[in-house]
Amino acid sequence: MKGSQVKSCWICGFLFLLLCLCIADMTSCASKNLSENLLKNSSQWWESDEEIRILRQYLRIPTVHPNPDYGPCVDFLREQAKSLNLPFVIHYATDARKPIVVLTWMGSEPELPTILLNSHMDVVPVYPETWTHPPFAAEIDDDGRIFARGSQDMKSLGMAYLAAIGRLQRNNFHPRRTIHILFVPDEETGSVDGMKAFVKTPEFQALNIGFALDEGHVSPGENYIFFYGEKTIWQPTFTIHGHPGHGSLLFEHTAGEGFSYIVEKLMHRRQNEVEKVKRGQPIGNVTSINLTKVSGGIQTNVIPEELSVTFDIRLPPTADHEAFNRLLEQWIRESGANVSLTFEQKENKVPVTPIDDSNPFWMTFRDVLTNLNYTLEPQILAGGTDMRFLRALRIPALGFNPMNHTPLLLHADDEFIYADKYIKAIGVFSRLIEKLTELN
Repeated sequence: MKGSQVKSCWICGFLFLLLCLCIADMTSCASKNLSENLLKNSSQWWESDEEIRILRQYLRIPTVHPNPDYGPCVDFLREQAKSLNLPFVIHYATDARKPIVVLTWMGSEPELPTILLNSHMDVVPVYPETWTHPPFAAEIDDDGRIFARGSQDMKSLGMAYLAAIGRLQRNNFHPRRTIHILFVPDEETGSVDGMKAFVKTPEFQALNIGFALDEGHVSPGENYIFFYGEKTIWQPTFTIHGHPGHGSLLFEHTAGEGFSYIVEKLMHRRQNEVEKVKRGQPIGNVTSINLTKVSGGIQTNVIPEELSVTFDIRLPPTADHEAFNRLLEQWIRESGANVSLTFEQKENKVPVTPIDDSNPFWMTFRDVLTNLNYTLEPQILAGGTDMRFLRALRIPALGFNPMNHTPLLLHADDEFIYADKYIKAIGVFSRLIEKLTELN
C-alpha cells in the first residue's frame, strides 16, 4: 500500500472514530435531557422545589367551611412575612375569630396610591370520599398535578404573590409604590366578616389603594382570562301563604298554586337566558337564575298554609335593576296569591373597572402580558369576589389567574393545579408587580 493510501485510511479511520464519539455524546445529551424532562413531570422533581413546598404547606391548612379555624393559617402567614422581612398586621373588622392579615412592602414613595394583592384564606366544604387524593394532603402525581381544596380557589394565588415578591427581593428590586398583600376570611360565604366589613374601616382607608388584583379563573384553553367586572347577587325568597286543609279536597287559593306560578315564571325566564348562552353569549353577560331552596309542608295529606322558594339570581352589569325588581313584583301580583318577598342578599349595581386608555393600571397590566405573548380574554365574572366591594368604591380591580391549559375545577372534587403552571405564574406576577409599582 502506498504512503498516500495509508495516510488516507488513517484519516478516514480518525474521522470515523470522531463521528462515533460525537454520536455517543449527542445520544448521552439527548438521554440526559429526556431524563430531566421526565423528572420535571414527576412528583420527586417538584417535591424538592422550595416554592412548591411552601404552597403545599399552605394548602394543607384546612380553613374549610362551615367553621374554618384561621389560627394555623395566621401562624403560617406570620412565618412567611418574617422570611420576607415584611411588616405583619392583623385587623378584625367585626369578629375576633375572623382575622384580616396584611403584609406590606413599603415603596420608596409611600404617598402614592398603593397596589393591593388580595386573596382569601377560606375554602368551601369537601366530600373526601369522592376525591381520588386526600383534599388537604396537597399530593403531587407524576403529571405534576397538585391536588388540594383551595389549589385553584384561591390559595395558590396568595402564595404566588409572596413568591413573586421573594424573587424581586433577591434581585434587589425596590418598589416605588407600596404593595399590600391581604389575606381575608369568609369570602366563600359572602365576605360579611371579611372584605365587605373591612372596606368600611379606617384601617382599610389608610391602605390608600389605587389598584387591586384578586382571584380569577384558570383558563382551560390557550387564552388567559381576566375579569374586569362581576354580576350582582340577588337571592330572593318568595313565601306564599294559602288555604290549608285536607289533602283530598280542592280548595282555591292554596299556597301550592301561588308557588307554582312564581316558580314557572322564573324558570321560564331562566330558559330564555340558557338559550342566549347556547347562541354564544358569555355566561357573564346574561342573567343567571337558579332555584336553590324549597321549604314548607308538615305532612303528605295536609295542604300547607305556607310554602317558600329561594332563587340565586346574578344580574350582569348591563341589567336594569329597577326593571327586574318591577318584574318580580308583577309576577307576585299576577299570581293572585298572598306572597311576601324578602332577600337574603340584594346587592347594588357595581361599576366595572375601565379597560381603556383612561385606566393606566389596566394599560400597564395589558402591556406586561402582551410583552409576554399572552393572549388576553376579558370577561364579566359569573360569580362574586371581594373585588365588588372595591369597585363599589371606584377602586380599579382585575381578577386574574395566569394559569392556562388547566381544567376549571372551582369547588369541584379533585381540584388541582399543575406545578409548572404555578411556577410560571410566579414569574408573571413578578413582572406585573414590578411594572405596576413603577407606574407614575
